[in-house]
Amino acid sequence: MTAPAPLWSFLGPAGTFTEMALRQVAPVNVELDPCPDVPTALDRLRERAVEAAVVPIENSVEGGVNATLDNLVASTPLVIAAEVAVPIAFVLAGRPGTRLEDVHAISTHPHAWAQCRGWVHQNLPEAVYVAGTSTSAPARALATADGDTGFQAVLCNPLAAQEYGLEVIAGGVADNPDAVTRFVKVTRPGHVGEPTGADKTTLLVQLPHDRSGALLDMLEQFSARGVNLSRIESRPVGDSLGRYRFSIDVEGHVREERVQAALIGLHRTCPVVRFLGSYPRLDARPTAVLAGTSDKDFVVARSWVADVLDGRAL
Repeated sequence: MTAPAPLWSFLGPAGTFTEMALRQVAPVNVELDPCPDVPTALDRLRERAVEAAVVPIENSVEGGVNATLDNLVASTPLVIAAEVAVPIAFVLAGRPGTRLEDVHAISTHPHAWAQCRGWVHQNLPEAVYVAGTSTSAPARALATADGDTGFQAVLCNPLAAQEYGLEVIAGGVADNPDAVTRFVKVTRPGHVGEPTGADKTTLLVQLPHDRSGALLDMLEQFSARGVNLSRIESRPVGDSLGRYRFSIDVEGHVREERVQAALIGLHRTCPVVRFLGSYPRLDARPTAVLAGTSDKDFVVARSWVADVLDGRAL
């Protein structure tokens, strides 16, 4: 009997950049479960309705995708298993026959708007922005709605315009032609794989709110073990003003001694530490290991301490 095809959720509908990212990491026979927003895609994974989810996590222009960063730690734990980058290209599209001068309101995802607002300001300075849940959801709405949607054009990728039969009014509308969005494959926690030598580990760390120098103490847990940070972003805890947690990417794998030592230090000094996955980094660049911080260095040091305790070394 043939095994059923795996089902993966993603930020939909069809034609999003997220679907393009999913196609890079999913098996060929995957079945798609498009979701209206990031929380729904991740909740489908928590509910065991799908095997994996693909969602955006970081954009080179706007930074972290808050909906993903916050939801990953909102309830039942999930972990990142892979990452992929997708170059971002936008077009302004509308129903067939729509002209640039007909456009008075534009809909798209907030991150897409941030990447195109300079072009819009120059070419459609009076246009109003209407927020969308993704880049392709407004495209679908514009194509399928019988009446007025409240906007005459959308900012989407060329695939979405073609998918929904929209006409491209203007191409190359992104302010930064080199913009890239990073997407992650998310799974339920399980056995942690072996390091590849070119890995990344994502963490969430909440600082104690009643101690001066807490941020410095947190950063020293990494620097003392030679663990480099490739990303750190603050997010409000949400229960009161002035309380923050940090979403962090470190270079290295949780099975490596120096990363484990840093996590132990964090766990001793911070009220909340969440492990959100170790996975191969998308650029495959080997992690630089400083002198004195290799796995061998840690093993030798522990062996020396054991000898001291047994009276074999001083």
